[in-house]
Amino acid sequence: MQAISVAEIEAAEQILAPVIRRTPIVPSRVLSEATGHDVRLKCENLQRTGSFKPRGAYLRIANLPAADRARGVVAASAGNHAQGVAWAASELGIDATVFMPTGASLPKLTATRAYGATVVQTGDTVDEALVAATEFAERTGATLVHPFDHPDVVAGQGTIGLELVQQFPDVGTVLVPTGGGGLLAGVATALAALAPRVRVVGVQAAQAAAWPGSLAAGAPVALSRMSTMADGIAIGRPGVVPFAQVRAVGARIVTVDEEALSRALVLLLERAKLVVEPAGAAAVAALLSCPAAELELTGPVCAILSGGNIDPLLLTRLIGHGLAAAGRYLTLRVTVADRPGSLGQLLELIGRTGADVVEITHSRIGDRLAVDEADVSITLETRGAAHRDELLAALANARYAVRVQD
Repeated sequence: MQAISVAEIEAAEQILAPVIRRTPIVPSRVLSEATGHDVRLKCENLQRTGSFKPRGAYLRIANLPAADRARGVVAASAGNHAQGVAWAASELGIDATVFMPTGASLPKLTATRAYGATVVQTGDTVDEALVAATEFAERTGATLVHPFDHPDVVAGQGTIGLELVQQFPDVGTVLVPTGGGGLLAGVATALAALAPRVRVVGVQAAQAAAWPGSLAAGAPVALSRMSTMADGIAIGRPGVVPFAQVRAVGARIVTVDEEALSRALVLLLERAKLVVEPAGAAAVAALLSCPAAELELTGPVCAILSGGNIDPLLLTRLIGHGLAAAGRYLTLRVTVADRPGSLGQLLELIGRTGADVVEITHSRIGDRLAVDEADVSITLETRGAAHRDELLAALANARYAVRVQD
């Protein structure tokens, strides 16, 4: 397989320049303080359609011969690639059909249709939708615009690497959210050619991490199952094209858990004022949770925010999850004596610690309760992990039986 060259990525940049936004790089003081490095964020969540995907999609479609354009294009995606293909096809005057999993979020479905694509929902995963899209292409003659496994797609995503070199010439480490590998391969290829000193680290969700096993095996290996909130990087098998590129340039892979993803999303919302989806926050999650020895950060650091398309309902749930993960949202079950004044004494103690009560229920019925006991379920807002620990210590010192709820 012929390697993708930086010249191809530079040619892609010329084609994309009139239509693709040059997204900003912004500093992050909170992440810089947390890591001891100058950390900046490459905001592809502010790209057209809300993610980096239009770069590769537009280049792939723009390079099609006239005869292929006439037969239209087809794609499979959980949302971001779907919108990228729909937008690119609309810009170029081409019919587009997009297969999306049945669980795809409503905002992503609505946006894909709004860009003019015909949407077909099928299967539970992107991989299953991709099978249906491939069958559609074979049946109709439409060109399959793969989300990551094509040289044009990799070259289009690689234009982010060119922008990084131009916007942040001193960058030493770049962290890249990674699913099928198109973004990682493109960025790593550009940087290997233009700034070989830069370390490139791909970041996967731990519960959908196909890359570590594949790299160990020396070839793409499919996962048997996945379960992650980061649907944008929930890809069960690396692409053949990006896999070859990543191996050639030596990019590394780390993984992050669901708690880290939700914490990163909340931090970006609260401190950077940026709306980012879980997959898009993966690079920041790595900075928050991975040991320094694992990341081996060198020089100034750039974390790519790959997308910001998130269902408001999911965002609401993730904010609560992220606050709990950061120790700022705490639900307790406390056993108290079943006599007048016991609940008041508990609340007085909590009040002295400075925690704020969000919700409370009191019950005398429970299989763990003695006849003279009552159960209090209480949700609290705290100022963070240290404050949470202070509160729990105060309750323990007062000899309350406390269970922390997930």
